[in-house]
Amino acid sequence: MDNTITFLSGLAYGLSSTLVGHPADTVKTRIQALHPSSSAPAPSSLQTIKTILSTEGLRGLYKGAAPLFLMGGVIRSCQFGFYDTALRAQRSSSDAPSPRILGVFDPQVILAGFVGGLGRALAEAPADYIKTRRQVDRPWAVRGMLEGAGATFARNSFLFASFAIYTDLSHLVVPGGLPPFLQGAVCANLAWLTVWPLDVAKSQIQSGLFGGGGLGDALRHVWASGALFRGLAPGLVRSTVANGVGMVVFTKTRAALEERLGKGRGSTF
Repeated sequence: MDNTITFLSGLAYGLSSTLVGHPADTVKTRIQALHPSSSAPAPSSLQTIKTILSTEGLRGLYKGAAPLFLMGGVIRSCQFGFYDTALRAQRSSSDAPSPRILGVFDPQVILAGFVGGLGRALAEAPADYIKTRRQVDRPWAVRGMLEGAGATFARNSFLFASFAIYTDLSHLVVPGGLPPFLQGAVCANLAWLTVWPLDVAKSQIQSGLFGGGGLGDALRHVWASGALFRGLAPGLVRSTVANGVGMVVFTKTRAALEERLGKGRGSTF
């Protein structure tokens, strides 16, 4: 029942975060996937928004939202559910908590974070490919739905592990933890800052604008072109709004389900 509550709360997180965060995600992806043959500097977020609104209208900001909205709940459900299951399994196998690395980092949280990120990637890789192609006005094909999957798995595993670590540390620094909106926004932004070059590489691979090559080739191009943190501003705006709102919805949904179905052992997050 504890795991069921976490999966359902993650579902609510995913639906709400996609709804409020997708416009900024579209801006981020457009900037990250700037065609490699272009010698012009990457446009600013404001320029990108003006271009989208003037040529495509408000609908342009939600381009590619359908696959993520349909799968967003499943993606976050897997993320939190896999994490919760992995952390409970580790903690139930030992009567004493594992010692923190350097007295700070919980190894069980780190491992569970990677498991949660891999669970998220299983659901997100195909949807993210379609979303990215739609956002940059490129055709997509069923046979290419695993394009960039390796980059998605790498990004998501480190992304959610970082989010779990920062959330765990926030409980050490702030007694009782941060309020839900701040927990989601602050910890997610720190996690994105940790893995941003991987996200740029993933967007470039999935855009189809950079030819063949895998994650290593994309990262080398990102480094050589100075695009390590391209699209960071709209990305952090999206992360703040989407994850802040998502964590509020997650917390309220979990509380409502615990009241109705029984609190059990409580959430691990």
